[in-house]
Amino acid sequence: MWFLGLKGPSGFSASSTAEQVTEGVDGNGLTAIITGAASGIGLETTRVLALRGVHVIMAVRNVEAGRKAKEEILEQIPSAKVEVMRLDLSSMDSVRKFASEYTSLNLPLNLLINNAGVMASPFSLSVDHIEMQFATNHIGHFLLTNLLLENMKRTASESGKEGRIVNLSSKGHQWTYPGGIRFDKINEASGYKEWSAYGQSKLANILHANELGRRFKDEGVNITANSVHPGVIATNLYRHHGAVSGVMNKLSALFLKNVPQGAATTCYVALNPQVKGVTGEYFVDSNKAKPSALAKDEELAKKLWDFSLSFTNP
Repeated sequence: MWFLGLKGPSGFSASSTAEQVTEGVDGNGLTAIITGAASGIGLETTRVLALRGVHVIMAVRNVEAGRKAKEEILEQIPSAKVEVMRLDLSSMDSVRKFASEYTSLNLPLNLLINNAGVMASPFSLSVDHIEMQFATNHIGHFLLTNLLLENMKRTASESGKEGRIVNLSSKGHQWTYPGGIRFDKINEASGYKEWSAYGQSKLANILHANELGRRFKDEGVNITANSVHPGVIATNLYRHHGAVSGVMNKLSALFLKNVPQGAATTCYVALNPQVKGVTGEYFVDSNKAKPSALAKDEELAKKLWDFSLSFTNP
């Protein structure tokens, strides 16, 4: 149980906070993009990385909310280097525009934290006619990552500093459809199940990170890719489930992680020197963990990669 604070091999536990797992880390000279950075785990990840000296780009759908979040951070950390840029992951046009604008800024990129997501939403299609959870949680991040990879490779080569990609997944990846990914029915309302579709998208996050890690090894580039489960936290991800949200809020004080604890594993994998050179792994409570058998299926990861390219190639 997380509240017992049992530490793993890393020296951290489920009760460790994002500040604790990055204590003593100097992030000056690093630049990070964090999606979904205006609230919850994303906002705390932004705050803590900025606290450590990282220049953070907050990629957010709601720019006004992002600016307010930036102001909150600057009130606490006047020296923080934080910028806000618009990104709607459910729209490939928006993803391409974001990547183009970022490239035009001539900024380096050391860290990419694919944090944003939706949870168990009712069936709907994105503007690109892709099932919304798959579009937002996976396809948007897949495209964003691919568009930013050359920048990350160049930054890693020129700076000599390891680049890191962190995909926020979930233990919910175990609740997916039989076979893992509904390749032939990905956008069909028939047979759609809110939680299975969520699990499918979270499985895709792990498979994506694993395939990235494999490709980086083959290319010999100084970039790692890993996936994390942040823990069960009462955040606005539960907004589609009023009854569930109410229960989660009541239980949060006793059994659920708070936001600083929820952001810890992301910050650990993004910044902690213990993770240097580690790639294609799944982390829970700031320690390596074992995902489902489907999540470790290399052929499934390759198939998902090609399937994702079929959506994102113009």
